[in-house]
Amino acid sequence: MNGLKIAFTGIPKQYNNLRTEILDATDTVLRSGSLMSGEYTEQFESWLANKNHSKFAITCHSGTQALEIIASFLRDQNNTTVSVPAMTYVATANAWRRAGWTVTVADTNAYGLMDLATVHKDATVICPVGLYGHALDFSYSYSPVDHSITCVEDAAQHWLSRNCERRGFAAAISFDPTKNFNNYGNGGAVITDSALLDAFARNWIRNRSFHVSSSTQTGTNSRMSEVDCAQMMVKTRYIDAWQTRRGEIARHWMERLSQTGIRSLIDATNYQDHCYHKFVIDVDHRDQLHQALTDLGIETKVHYLDPIQALNPYQDCAAPDMLGACYALSRRCLSLPIYPELTDSEAEYIIDQVLKEV
Repeated sequence: MNGLKIAFTGIPKQYNNLRTEILDATDTVLRSGSLMSGEYTEQFESWLANKNHSKFAITCHSGTQALEIIASFLRDQNNTTVSVPAMTYVATANAWRRAGWTVTVADTNAYGLMDLATVHKDATVICPVGLYGHALDFSYSYSPVDHSITCVEDAAQHWLSRNCERRGFAAAISFDPTKNFNNYGNGGAVITDSALLDAFARNWIRNRSFHVSSSTQTGTNSRMSEVDCAQMMVKTRYIDAWQTRRGEIARHWMERLSQTGIRSLIDATNYQDHCYHKFVIDVDHRDQLHQALTDLGIETKVHYLDPIQALNPYQDCAAPDMLGACYALSRRCLSLPIYPELTDSEAEYIIDQVLKEV
């Protein structure tokens, strides 16, 4: 395996496997001349709603935009403080702030999930993230602290976990190219059972105003194209098999790591409910391992180098101090490449080199 190069994502491999079907779908749309809000958008939204066991799915430009739509719908002058987890992509916090909310930051547990005991006292909404694909603890999804708190999932990383169960008021999902179920450009969707949010979102993505509470919200242009949706419908035929393959690789790596002192964030407590978006290990000397694997031709990533409150726009937020669990994760966690197109020999090479270098 000397000289082997393993990229962090399998996008080129996936495309090569689906190339004929993707090009056929693209050609069908372009020849039709119907490029926006047509039959493929309707099919894809119907598939998404059914997959998520929900009444409505509204596609839009990105997962971040989907979360901003939900935040805009919930916006109220007397109800404007949200709590987000410290370990997440900054887009989670950005979407709420852009919609006019006061953002507070909660600490995480050892798996990166929101620690409810640290949710700010003024928060009326929590926005949990299933970090790395970890399923949320749904015991708190409706009433995590008390009955006045609303749960909105930033489900970009975890929406395929635990049979795609949705338990909060709404969820934002993403089809970013790095995700398990990926678009070639961008894309996202609002998932909800609320007919009011469905109507609001459909107006919002088409630049129409919509009355909510005592205010009038204005929207923007934020849609997935017919080409996007047609290509995603091709991928609906394969997503379950892709998820099975990710699970096989994760289970093998778990078994190899169980014989060492290396902790993985997919383990026996969460394996069955995980969606294997990332395979993350918690190790001493993380940066040295990152460099060693790079030198061996294995691309790895750090998710995330800093908690939200360490980023410049959020340093004034109510948030955990330097002793918070989130800081330990940010210093120790390394994401290994995991995707269904990895061959058995590539998967074995990755874990062999990790064990040799640690």
